[in-house]
Amino acid sequence: MRKLIYAMQMVAMLFLLNNMATAQGILKGKITSESGEPLANASIIVGSNKGGTATDSTGEYRLSLPSGTHKVVITSVGFNPYSLTVKIDNSTVTRDIVLQFAIADLSEVVVAVGSRASQRTFTTTPLPVDNISASELQSAGQLSFDKALQLRVPSFNTVNTPVNDATSLLDPYEIRNMGPSRTLILVNGKRKNPSALVYIQTSPGRGETGADLSAIPTEAIKRVEILRDGASAQYGSDAIAGVMNVILKDRFDYTNFKIASGLTHKGDGFSILTSLNGGANFGSKGFINYTINFQRENKTNRSGTVDAEGDNNDLSAGTAASLEEVKKYLARFPDANNISGTPTSTAAKFLINTGIPVSENTDFYANAAYIYKKVQSFANYRTPYWKEDYGLLHAAGTEYLGYGPTFEGDLNDYNATVGFKTTKNGWMHDISFTTGGNKQLYTVENTVNHSLGSKSPIRFKPGGFAFSHVVGNIDISKEVTDKLNVAFGSEFRSENFQIFAGDTASYTGEGANSFPGVNEINAIKVNRFNIGGYFDLSYDISKALLVNGTMRQEYYSDFGSAFVWKISGRAKVIGDKLTIRSSISTGFRAPSLHQINLQIAQQSFVPGQGIQTKGIVSNKSPQAHLLGVPALKPEKSVNFTAGFGFTPTKNLSVTVDYYHIEIKDRIILSSNITNTAAGNTELDNVLRNNGIVGVSFFTNGIHTRTEGIDVVANYKNIRVGNVGKLTINMAGNYTLANELKGNVTNPKLISDAGQSTIDQIQIALLTTSRPKYKAVLGGDLTFSKWSFLLNNTLFGPTTFRNDGLDKNLKLEFQTKVLTDLNIGYQFSSRVNASIAVNNIFNITPKWKLKALNNDGDAILSDPALVKNNVNAITFNGRYSMVTYDGSHFSQLGTTFLATLNFKL
Repeated sequence: MRKLIYAMQMVAMLFLLNNMATAQGILKGKITSESGEPLANASIIVGSNKGGTATDSTGEYRLSLPSGTHKVVITSVGFNPYSLTVKIDNSTVTRDIVLQFAIADLSEVVVAVGSRASQRTFTTTPLPVDNISASELQSAGQLSFDKALQLRVPSFNTVNTPVNDATSLLDPYEIRNMGPSRTLILVNGKRKNPSALVYIQTSPGRGETGADLSAIPTEAIKRVEILRDGASAQYGSDAIAGVMNVILKDRFDYTNFKIASGLTHKGDGFSILTSLNGGANFGSKGFINYTINFQRENKTNRSGTVDAEGDNNDLSAGTAASLEEVKKYLARFPDANNISGTPTSTAAKFLINTGIPVSENTDFYANAAYIYKKVQSFANYRTPYWKEDYGLLHAAGTEYLGYGPTFEGDLNDYNATVGFKTTKNGWMHDISFTTGGNKQLYTVENTVNHSLGSKSPIRFKPGGFAFSHVVGNIDISKEVTDKLNVAFGSEFRSENFQIFAGDTASYTGEGANSFPGVNEINAIKVNRFNIGGYFDLSYDISKALLVNGTMRQEYYSDFGSAFVWKISGRAKVIGDKLTIRSSISTGFRAPSLHQINLQIAQQSFVPGQGIQTKGIVSNKSPQAHLLGVPALKPEKSVNFTAGFGFTPTKNLSVTVDYYHIEIKDRIILSSNITNTAAGNTELDNVLRNNGIVGVSFFTNGIHTRTEGIDVVANYKNIRVGNVGKLTINMAGNYTLANELKGNVTNPKLISDAGQSTIDQIQIALLTTSRPKYKAVLGGDLTFSKWSFLLNNTLFGPTTFRNDGLDKNLKLEFQTKVLTDLNIGYQFSSRVNASIAVNNIFNITPKWKLKALNNDGDAILSDPALVKNNVNAITFNGRYSMVTYDGSHFSQLGTTFLATLNFKL
């Protein structure tokens, strides 16, 4: 009986405890914006994994919660998050919330780059890190990610090249004048694959490759972190200039459908974009977020007026009679039917990002992206006095007016990552697998192979390139104490590079006119692997003083091992208002598989000789061996940065950072090595005996030094009236030095012949072809339902030493300011629109010739000599605005882009 009474008491107690545990209350309310608009699909998240909900179309929410005290966070895209603590009992609690419009506040955003041992906020990191929010990218008025960065990040530069070919698939970019291959691109902290393309035209980035930034849809990006410091010790090769980490959208807020359309002030370049971003949430932490993007851009044309005398000398017979024929043609077609501008481009982009808790301590994460892009660009138009078509490209009985070869590129780019993050006993384990690739195949049409004459086809498949990699990462970290953080890990990477042969007609004899194909003897498929390990230690000596150290060992299957290290520190003074920071590190960059194995022919304009075919031989080829070209080895760098961050008030912040980067054994694509004028050297004998007319190759040729200063300032929450808020942003980059140090490393056979692997043209491309300084000054005003963004971008001078330009002259693009305006209006909680007018004053690149000495002054005082030099660098006027080698910003002038966003 006593046991029965005891059992009944236990049941009663359990029943009472269960009732107490399951006691429920209601939290409800309405969420609106500052302007009073109800916010649909705002997320209400309850801490400690106790669930959440979202507002309905009227902005109202209702949530059942167990009795107790709960921390609740409300978020909505475009607004600052709001947190509150509520006490719930058996009753209903009402909380109406007003969210403030977001004006980039990064003080509490956790930085994912910089240290493997610990992640810190932007105000406490010992390294300079830029943050570009999604709203900043969207308001840039650009359809592609890379072009949006050009107008937002002073140290980042990219520009459409005037002669496109394969470069039309993706434009070269640079951070701190370091070339595209020295900035490591990450997606959610994992390495993105480089492109298969090597830039071989005479343009910035020559001889290098980079990731296809335009493949990442802007609508999928949450924010972008740019670490402006050498980071080889943390992340491995390719991080000499810094790291760009693209953070993808994660938790789902609402489905957004976007449509945008634009054109230039000349009525060309019509563009259309549609994009859908959506997803779903699972509980308090799980999510899936996807983006689908389709876009089309039509070609633009900014070709100049062609000079008859120049064309007669370069492309025709050079006689008085032929000059008359040239003049007659150009009288009808002043631009010689040339097309110089941006290409026609069509792209489809798909991206998905997901995170799913699989246990209390472990999360599964994954992301994947795929892009297909088709681009059509135009080679220089072959006028009838330049090339014949053997009756293949014009109908019989019609007048022959020449032909314009077209270049089509088909690009497939993909990347994907899967991984698990586990936190247990203070240890965080991150294990991931990443794969990615880029494949480009080319088609050339409306042209002929002159070696085949009338038997030539008019459509060719000249081959292409492919690159892929697989990457495995293990990253482990622990906060040992509240002052000491430790991290270590390893990475394995396998890389593949392939060159596809063209069809036989594309490379037989002279090859397809405008773009010869890849000979089957140059078609290869190569592989290499590397494995690396790192150890990272971060220690807070005091609340104000932090030191961080990292070391890394890498082993590559094709060139051996490398060891690098990094030490950084930060000190807070005047409380948290002033932060002083500095770092010093060593770095390395392994020669890419592209640079080791590339072997092709290319065509380019040579002043006085027209279009000439030149060759690039592999560093491992017999030809390179005959010339005494040594095997490639890694670049080695030393990076030093020092600066400070000043936050005198909550709304004002200023950072200033100095950087010094030295690169030893820097890899370059050499200048064209040809026979000497006398023809009596050993080099001449080797070239003649092996049938080599002109050849370039990759070599560790130079030692460079780059110094500069970055400045970033932000003043936010400036009240305008009762509801308006203004943010003023200023950022700038000034290059103090970008130069060669010491002597150029030349193979003995070449130096004995008085030639060099680098000439003044190459030096200019490496050191002065990007703006000497660049600054961005903008104001962002929100006023009720309106938003206004006014942005001014200052592009400093750039200097070229163009092919064909007299050695006593240089070309300088003048300093210009481009002004952009973006006006937005919130029609309702679900619909907003904006109109972006970029370069509203229609500023275009302007250049002038400058003398380097007295001989140069004499040339500039002679109109005939000036004309000869201008013709040489503009292909007789075809590229009069940007020259044949490029410029410091786009030649398109004013452009317009209208955008509509719908929350579904």
